[in-house]
Parts: sequence; structure tokens; C-alpha cells
Amino acid sequence: MARNADDVETYLLNLGRSFEKREASGGAATFLLSAPNTAMIAVRVSAPIVAVNVAIGPCPKDAKHELPTYRRLLELNATDLMHASYGIENGTIVLSAALALDNLDANELEATLSDIDVALVRHTKELSHIARD
Repeated sequence: MARNADDVETYLLNLGRSFEKREASGGAATFLLSAPNTAMIAVRVSAPIVAVNVAIGPCPKDAKHELPTYRRLLELNATDLMHASYGIENGTIVLSAALALDNLDANELEATLSDIDVALVRHTKELSHIARD
């Protein structure tokens, strides 16, 4: 069970994830995960939460694209995602998950990251098309 950012770092290493660690005060840390041809995944450890976040892209600004995009995000939340969900933060579509640090294990972190990996591969082109065309 994870208790701090060092435990999460060990999990990421054991999962074979490429990342850059950015430490903050109070034992908090952010891990920036990178993989070829995908968006950067931020894993923020700040007790009692581990937050996983990916910026997908800007929200559509016109009515023609807003409704279809937001509808599709809700559909994907309901049908394709188990550990993460789409949302909107500061005008950006994000894919995120929150995990409890005190009982986090490597399997739960791996399942969450896999859910996000699959979503990035399967959804981003479709969402971009809906939001822009």
C-alpha cells in the first residue's frame, strides 16, 4: 500500500513507465509520464489523494460544436471509462482520476493508467473531429 510519493514512484518504475519527477513541499510530488505519440499524463501525489490528469484540448467555443462534444464526453464516461472520466477545467477538456493514497496499490494505479492510455488512443481523434469539424 502506498503511503507517500516515493511509493508511487516505485510503482511507476515497476510498471516500466517513463516519467520526470517534480517535487514540491510537504511530501507532495508530480510525475509527468510520457509515451510516444500521446499526451503527457500528470500524476500528482498530495496526501491523501493521488490525482491523475491529462489535458485533451480546448473546449469548443461555438454552439455548433459544444453540444455534440459534451454529449460524446458524457457517453464515453458512461460506456468506455472505468477508472477515469472526462471533465472541463479552465476551458480545457481533461481526462482525470483520483485515487486514495493510503490504500493505493500497484494494480490500482496500473488499471487507472491503462484506462487513460486506452482512452487517449481510442478517443482523442474522434473528440478532435467532433469539436472542430
